[in-house]
Amino acid sequence: MLNFETYTPESKPTNEEKEAVANFLFKSLEQYGDPKADILKCMDYALKETVSFGGFICVAFLEDKIVGAVIINQTGMKDYIPENILVYIATDAEKRGQGIGRQLMEKAIATAKGNIALHVEPDNPAKKLYEKLGFTNKYLEMRLVK
Repeated sequence: MLNFETYTPESKPTNEEKEAVANFLFKSLEQYGDPKADILKCMDYALKETVSFGGFICVAFLEDKIVGAVIINQTGMKDYIPENILVYIATDAEKRGQGIGRQLMEKAIATAKGNIALHVEPDNPAKKLYEKLGFTNKYLEMRLVK
């Protein structure tokens, strides 16, 4: 049975817990991931103690082992941009296909206040899960990288 721990600006992880989650995400995101330093920046943002910014980190444990994690950052832009953006979600490679990702997403959706946006690569198998949970593709994202 999965256990969940949700970290917020009011209930922050210890440095050891934060490091464990960052290491898990760095390893488990595989080709869809970012450098560990960027994951840590995202975690710091999610744990900011401000009125309109911050977010949360939800971690799934099987016994004492991390088997999934999700980070949601608040955008502070209610109404014209979704209030939340799902930045990272990953499950343990050995546990994929067992419903952990779905349970993490359901927990994140229930915890988030307001709408949620996310970015997903077209070939990412998780895209099907997002669609089953009600996410739609409203826009084609374009970026200018300077």
